[in-house]
Amino acid sequence: MKGVSRHMSALAPATIRVRAGFLLSSRCLALLLAALPLSAQVATAPSGAPAEASVRPGINEKFLDPDLEVDEWLKRFEVESREVFHARHEVLDACAIEPGMRVADIGAGTGLYTRLFAEQVGATGWVHAVEINPAFLRHIQERARQEKQNNITTVLCPEDSVSLPPESIDLAFICDTYHHFEYPMSTMSSLFRALKPGGRLIVIDFIRIEGESSDWVLGHVRAGEEVFRREIEQAGFHFDARLEVPGLEENYCLRFLKPGGEDR
Repeated sequence: MKGVSRHMSALAPATIRVRAGFLLSSRCLALLLAALPLSAQVATAPSGAPAEASVRPGINEKFLDPDLEVDEWLKRFEVESREVFHARHEVLDACAIEPGMRVADIGAGTGLYTRLFAEQVGATGWVHAVEINPAFLRHIQERARQEKQNNITTVLCPEDSVSLPPESIDLAFICDTYHHFEYPMSTMSSLFRALKPGGRLIVIDFIRIEGESSDWVLGHVRAGEEVFRREIEQAGFHFDARLEVPGLEENYCLRFLKPGGEDR
C-alpha cells in the first residue's frame, strides 16, 4: 500500500497510472509522495461502487492517524498473550498455503502473517500486504528487506476497497480485521473481484455472544459470526467450512470460496 515507484508509466491531470495498471487518485498521491520511499510498490484505487453508508463510523480512527506509531501496535499485536499470535502456526496450517500461490493479507497491520505467508508461497509465489495506513506498510517493507523476503508487495487502499487487480489472488486472509470494515459490502465486493474463480477466503474474528463475550468484545465488535457470514455471502462468496484451529478459543475461523474453477 505505499510509495510511488519508478515503475510509473503515465501522468495525467487527475490520476497516475502505476506498474500494476491501477489509477491512483491525486488526493492519495500527495500523502504517498510525502510519506513513502520511492522504492515502494503501490496499488491503490477507489472501488467505483455506489456510496455505502458506514456501519461503524470512527472504527478506524486510530488506524487512519498519519502519526500512527507502529511500535505501539507491535506491543499489542505480536505478543504471546494475543491469541492469533500465539496460535499463528496453527492458523497457517489451516490456510493450507502452497508454494507458488498468490496471497493477500487484508488488514496486514505489522505484517506478522504477511511474513509467514511469504515463507510458505516461496520464490514462485507472492504476498500482497493490504493496509489503510502508510506507517504499517513502511514497517512491512523494512522487515521484508531485513529478512530478504523479495516476494511481498505493499498495497495502500481506501476504506472501501482492497485495491487489487481482478482475479489476481488465490487466497485472501482477514484476521481480526473484518469488524474494522466500515464499508463491508464495498470492501468485500472488491475482494470478490480480486479472487480467482475457485479461490479461498479465510476469515478470523472475535466470537461475540451477548452475555458471554467480554465487555471489550461486545463494545468493540459490531456483530457476531452469523451477521458477518451473511454479509460475506451477500458479496458472492460461498460458505465452505468453520475450521477448528487449535489454540483459537476467543476467535472463530471461517472458510469461503469464490464460485467457479477447481477447488484450491
